[in-house]
Amino acid sequence: MREYLIKNAKIVNEGKTFEGDVHIKDDWIVEVSSSISAKSSNIKIIDAGGKHLIPGVIDDQVHFREPGLTHKETILTGSKAAISGGITSYFEMPNTNPQTTTIEKLEEKFSIAKENSYANYSFMFGGTNDNLEEIKKINPKTTAALKLFLGSSTGNMLVDNEKVLEQIFKHSPLIIATHCEDEDTVKRNLDAYLETYGEDIPIKYHPAIRSEEACYLSSSKAVALAKKTGARLHVFHLSTAKELKLFSSKLPLKKKKITAEVCIHHLWFDDTDYEKKGTLIKWNPAVKTEKDKEQLLIGLNKNLIDVVATDHAPHTKAEKNNVYTKAPSGGPLVQHALPAMLEFYHRGKLSLEKIVEKMCHNPAILFDVDQRGFIKEGYKADLVLLDLKAPWTVNSSNMFYKCGWSPFEGTTFKSRVTHTFVNGHLVYENFKFNEGKFGQRLEFNR
Repeated sequence: MREYLIKNAKIVNEGKTFEGDVHIKDDWIVEVSSSISAKSSNIKIIDAGGKHLIPGVIDDQVHFREPGLTHKETILTGSKAAISGGITSYFEMPNTNPQTTTIEKLEEKFSIAKENSYANYSFMFGGTNDNLEEIKKINPKTTAALKLFLGSSTGNMLVDNEKVLEQIFKHSPLIIATHCEDEDTVKRNLDAYLETYGEDIPIKYHPAIRSEEACYLSSSKAVALAKKTGARLHVFHLSTAKELKLFSSKLPLKKKKITAEVCIHHLWFDDTDYEKKGTLIKWNPAVKTEKDKEQLLIGLNKNLIDVVATDHAPHTKAEKNNVYTKAPSGGPLVQHALPAMLEFYHRGKLSLEKIVEKMCHNPAILFDVDQRGFIKEGYKADLVLLDLKAPWTVNSSNMFYKCGWSPFEGTTFKSRVTHTFVNGHLVYENFKFNEGKFGQRLEFNR
């Protein structure tokens, strides 16, 4: 039997912070109380010493690049970096090579993760213009969601046939998660800048090319279609203040049919950062204005936005160090997402309880994740200890991404993940890993 007792922690759970202990046996949390005494000589006691204990973060959007793009990242390296950042469960995206657009390819990815993942895992199935029959075969109890690209994407994953799109919205057995940017608008903007600058477009024009108009036009269409068909819609990575008007906080999350996510980079960076960071902060959708950044944070606090995620999407430094049209969009984020969010707590912008709600509780509620996302008796022991008074600076020596760089390099965070438990295993402690891949396939109560 594997048994731990975490003593003297400040437990952050379900809108409250309280001092207490947590007892773990094997995979499970078996007791949460103000004081628990050790009842076995074999129990391992961890004195939290007043550190904060939170549920493991559930990241609903990562790209771990396997299969086919493993020079950028793998399920092993990505999940390892994730647990060092307090992310104990993730949903990985379908735009790999080959793409995850058949049941066969989906199960192949599950097989890879079973052997290699440090964190708990599920995968999103990719929709296309011609795979509706495969979509209908998905088991909603074992697959996270259906991912639709309504803007530029890899290969044939752009879903731009409106009749097909409506059929998918009507018949998907899963939550539909969308990347919303209007393709025609983006193409028109890009053509105009190509005419002026050629291939070497200044990076500062990225948010003018992948514009507010492109985002709002696409996301508003997706929301309208969801209302028309009754589909369960989750809009990924909001990047504009304007899009907030499409969402509501009138209902509790469990009853919402239309929900939204914001990513770390759209809360942290704005268009003034392009001059210093260049293509390292080239994402789709683009990082936009300071006003957009500020309003997204307000929308998060007001519950117009339900989930915070990473959209971790690494590329090599050589790939990023290209002219605008050749530099791919995306960057590595799983290791530094939680420390970055905790900076908003230190600045008085978000409470600890709100951060836990948006990164731990709400992904579990929204996607019906079974027995995870909370510190409760009878739940899986996915737990993270945080030291909020342990400053550290991001550099190449303490980074775990395969790509070897971070947009946060040189940033000093006030808070640090000190311990990460996955299914009751202490897998990470103070920048060191206990070698063992204990991630499990996530299950869903649907």
